[in-house]
Amino acid sequence: MQIELQDAIGVRGSVPEAIAMPSGLIAPQEIDRRRNFAIISHPDAGKTTLTEKLLLYGGAIQQAGSVKARRSQRHATSDWMAMEQQRGISITSTVLQFEYQGFLLNLLDTPGHQDFSEDTYRTLAAADNAVMLIDAAKGLETQTRKLFEVCRLRSLPIFTFINKLDRPSLSPLELIDEIEQELGLATYAINWPIGTGDQFRGVFDRRQQQIHLFQKTAAHGSKKAADTTISLGDPRIESLLEPELYYQLKEDIEILDGVGSTFDLEAVHQGKMTPVFFGSAMNNFGVELFLESFLEYGLKPTPHESNRGEIAPTYPEFSGFVFKLQANMDPKHRDRIAFLRVCSGKFEKDMVVNHARTGKTIRLSHPQKLFAQERDTVEVAYAGDVVGLNNPGTFAIGDTVYIGEKLVYPSIPSFSPELFAYLKNADPTKYKNFNKGVTELQEEGAVQILHSTDESKRNPILAAVGQLQFEVVQFRLVNEYGVETYLETLPYSVARWVTGGWDVLEKVGRLFNTFVVKDRWERPVLLFKNQWNLDQIVGEHPELELSPIALPPTSEKG
Repeated sequence: MQIELQDAIGVRGSVPEAIAMPSGLIAPQEIDRRRNFAIISHPDAGKTTLTEKLLLYGGAIQQAGSVKARRSQRHATSDWMAMEQQRGISITSTVLQFEYQGFLLNLLDTPGHQDFSEDTYRTLAAADNAVMLIDAAKGLETQTRKLFEVCRLRSLPIFTFINKLDRPSLSPLELIDEIEQELGLATYAINWPIGTGDQFRGVFDRRQQQIHLFQKTAAHGSKKAADTTISLGDPRIESLLEPELYYQLKEDIEILDGVGSTFDLEAVHQGKMTPVFFGSAMNNFGVELFLESFLEYGLKPTPHESNRGEIAPTYPEFSGFVFKLQANMDPKHRDRIAFLRVCSGKFEKDMVVNHARTGKTIRLSHPQKLFAQERDTVEVAYAGDVVGLNNPGTFAIGDTVYIGEKLVYPSIPSFSPELFAYLKNADPTKYKNFNKGVTELQEEGAVQILHSTDESKRNPILAAVGQLQFEVVQFRLVNEYGVETYLETLPYSVARWVTGGWDVLEKVGRLFNTFVVKDRWERPVLLFKNQWNLDQIVGEHPELELSPIALPPTSEKG
């Protein structure tokens, strides 16, 4: 499966040389000042909190939890959907852009819930860096491991932020060792915690050899944290820090300097070493130090593999790809937005581009810069930026748009779902709304839709990674399309695409304990009750090639 995923996602550096650059290159300073990253984590590790605090330090919001709009103050978490706000979880990806110290950061916020990992996979295709957020009390968790593997396949640089040091936690050395042993990733601690839990006092910055002692305030993290910065040998330490914590810090530093890895920026950029940071996002401890280090060590926008070789971000002709679709971000206007990652050249409002899949030319009107639910018109954008485009059914996930000679970026794959159920319309009079809702939710990737090969069974089959995906689809059908639905669960847990298509399947003949369905592009998909069932079929039919992922067709003809 790993080889197939590498082929599908595109591994950084797999093409040895970027395409030759003609004259008229894009100003390199625009590329150099951009940093693009996604945050990956297990649920409840504090991803939404860290996102808000990065925005706080970036000046994008004045107070954590709120943003100054033109006329009023509004709630400013990225979790804008009603269901997210009710449950306190992240189930969609949004894009947040802000400036800090002359840099322009594009934060590709991702779902925190494991049932929506496929949305995160797609978002990582548009990221140049990843921030791996870990709960200090729990260490590495299941969802973090899964998402790390996707980052590894793309050779993304990974920056680790170990969170919640102000609560009871595992020892810092234990956490570092777990990352190295379980993920096979070299680590380098950029800072080191002084105490944990109730005794967490701050961090030691190994780069500057300075101690940052933080102070809890009555604002409870809604404002920037005040800290006292002193050198390691400063005599004031004795009056500011408990002796046992100071001695423990010195002992830990000796261990790190003696047996720890040497910092290697090239290894970081290749995804082989992770800089590690400790802190508490809730109290803003260590957040600013992390942000400053990320700007220094993070990758600026990188070349992207295409059918013409690697395309450098400074290549003068515009190109980009769609990595996410979202319907009804503004329920009042029933809008549909395509998230476009700019890969090269200069994006300009109202520019006319070629659509690689359809072969048509389209005008990119009303481009938007998205800040959760906030919108601003985009006049220009460069590589690394994300632009929101109105999408009246024009775009699909993975579509390439470009100017000049034909250019196609790799498609973004669909991953094997694990839960299946017929979706049934409770009110036949709302058939049109039901179909519209199902189609639009499928297009934006909220869930995969399969169909029975039996023409008498017209109900779509929802195919999901987790149960919550089903609930969200039903919730949104009611709230956005006015359609009540119910589910009829199917007894299958594994899906595989038939590599050779219907001709191969026809030659194999009847398959027992297997449900044959088709995807949105009319391609055969086999559903199995369990892994044992799949292994049995593969053993009996070695000529049958099956894939756990599916790439969309590169043209309308497929």
